[in-house]
Amino acid sequence: MPPQGTASKHQNIAQTARESLGFESLRPGQEEAVLALLQGRDVLVVQPTGSGKSAIYQIAGLLIKGTTVVVSPLIALQKDQVQSIAGQSHSAEAAVVNSTQRSAETREVLEKLTAGKLEYLFLAPEQLRRAETLDKLRDANISLFVVDEAHCISEWGHDFRPDYLKLGAVVESLGHPTTLALTATATPGIRTEIVERLHMRNHKVIVHGFDRPNLSLRVDTFQSEDEKLEALIRRVRWADKPGIVYVATRKNAEMIMHALKQVAIDALFYHAGLRAKERHEIQERFMSGSADVIVATNAFGMGIDKADVRFVYHFDISDSLDSYYQEIGRAGRDGLPAEAILFYRSENIGVRKFQAGAGKLETAHFEKVAEAIDNETGPADPAQIARQTDLSTRKVVSALNRLEDTGALETAGDGGVQLTDGLDIATAARTAADEQQRLKHAQRERLLRMQEFAELRTCRREFLLNYFGDNYHGPCNNCDNDSPAGGRREVS
Repeated sequence: MPPQGTASKHQNIAQTARESLGFESLRPGQEEAVLALLQGRDVLVVQPTGSGKSAIYQIAGLLIKGTTVVVSPLIALQKDQVQSIAGQSHSAEAAVVNSTQRSAETREVLEKLTAGKLEYLFLAPEQLRRAETLDKLRDANISLFVVDEAHCISEWGHDFRPDYLKLGAVVESLGHPTTLALTATATPGIRTEIVERLHMRNHKVIVHGFDRPNLSLRVDTFQSEDEKLEALIRRVRWADKPGIVYVATRKNAEMIMHALKQVAIDALFYHAGLRAKERHEIQERFMSGSADVIVATNAFGMGIDKADVRFVYHFDISDSLDSYYQEIGRAGRDGLPAEAILFYRSENIGVRKFQAGAGKLETAHFEKVAEAIDNETGPADPAQIARQTDLSTRKVVSALNRLEDTGALETAGDGGVQLTDGLDIATAARTAADEQQRLKHAQRERLLRMQEFAELRTCRREFLLNYFGDNYHGPCNNCDNDSPAGGRREVS
């Protein structure tokens, strides 16, 4: 017999989804997640983009008294969600706090928050460094804390964002409201890391829909870079469009874009070296359909939900299966046939190995960072440590993460750090260096799994889905290794 009240909660969930969001029925995983949240359980949801993850916190937020805070790394996505909520039939108010706003706008939103007038507040993790923002959140009745793109919390996966590592401390500083983490891809190991770093309690993990049967998988192998480029250009030229070409470097993004334009293909390039305004304009052109192809590094893609992408080609091998699956998952979201092709040379593995080995930290670096913290009278700011040690901010953040993982320091909700009482700095530095080495080893292992996928002779879908913990058995009949119409292709 179900617990008392469960039936009425099911009814309330369905009624709220229907009356407020216009849903005739809920998708797989949505009701299960909302019900767990209503029971006060922390929840991690792993579902593909477009499966309705945002509806989970929208429904739960309406049913749980108090404000729902949604942490998202993308300003454009925050604005889209606020507009979506504004267009619904309920009267709940949503607002956003981000770096593009004037101070007066931010103050107005935070005043509404503390007055209890906001149902949803969207913000980037960087905003949680601000003491004023944290103080306002503590004064408000935050009942649901949502971490979107939760895989960003993991240094073992793709799209890592250092500010995400502080979210666990933020949750605790708010009195640990019910917590919901959302992501489109996460291996079992990364799921465990998300749960641990967010300090989830009595948690429930919900995983749905890893398989994309409409997406054909293929690897073409080449002996020379020129042959690989020629094959890519030819394939893009005759493929159904629009499509995405992923590359490992900014140089390749620009080079391939120009090569496509020479054969009259309307192409764009996108990488992190462009100004924010340029990236936004390029992304909008592709999303609106005014360009057929975008050639991009992995800087492009998070939050992109363009349903009619017909292909995702990789000119360079991805750094992990995590990244690869996330990237190819941007094709065929309308359910129609789409293709993912990796243009592979074993020599390209060297580029990824070099990138994985960049930013090496020595024991002396950890000692230098720990001593700089020790010299402060109170919690130290990471940017301040970077200035004092003459290390890059990226290296300092990595050093702090390793020191925190080994118990050498503690992070406050506002991002300030201080050493653990009674710490021996030399011992802590050696332990942190060992942990850093373990992380580098894990990065190399992920790259080896990617190489194994590229050189595979059996069902690619089975290999890929099993990596993510999905018990799938081939043949899938829609990859080059077991499709009657496919066939592995090697160019000599």
